[in-house]
Amino acid sequence: MSQLDDVKARMSRVHDSYERGEDAAGTERPLRGYVALLGTYAGLTAAAAAAIRRKGLPAERPGVVDIALLAASTFRVSRTLAKDAVTSPLRAPFATYQGTGGPGEVMEAPRPGPFRHAAGELVTCPFCLTQWVATAGLVGLALAPRATRWVTAGMTAVAAADGLHFGYAKLQQAIS
Repeated sequence: MSQLDDVKARMSRVHDSYERGEDAAGTERPLRGYVALLGTYAGLTAAAAAAIRRKGLPAERPGVVDIALLAASTFRVSRTLAKDAVTSPLRAPFATYQGTGGPGEVMEAPRPGPFRHAAGELVTCPFCLTQWVATAGLVGLALAPRATRWVTAGMTAVAAADGLHFGYAKLQQAIS
């Protein structure tokens, strides 16, 4: 069996167990997994800070507009990564499908095992992902401010549109 066949077989098993909702981790506390995630976050943040310093960029604070765009886009990106049905293949190695959530969203549970469970909690929780996404946004503002402002403006527009969709749906319910 080739390596490609091995990968296909593994992905097929992940897909099947994801769809069945198997391997829910329950109440296990994956402390070793948390330590690994904390170390990864700290390492990536330190590497980003070193890259910013090496590039000789000024250590100026982001402006109010940048913070507002980053806040709204962090909300939307975190929610997209953690809950959208279309991004479930990214979470499937670490979580199993439990049912539908809000509009276009799914509910998932972490898989067992210290590392998969910790990663599953992270990738299925928009609140947990927020710190990672916000940090990436700040690094983006330091290293590629123009591109980052475009991305944050776009995701802020998506977040605002979500609010308008929900407002419109409420209005429709009130009229009916």
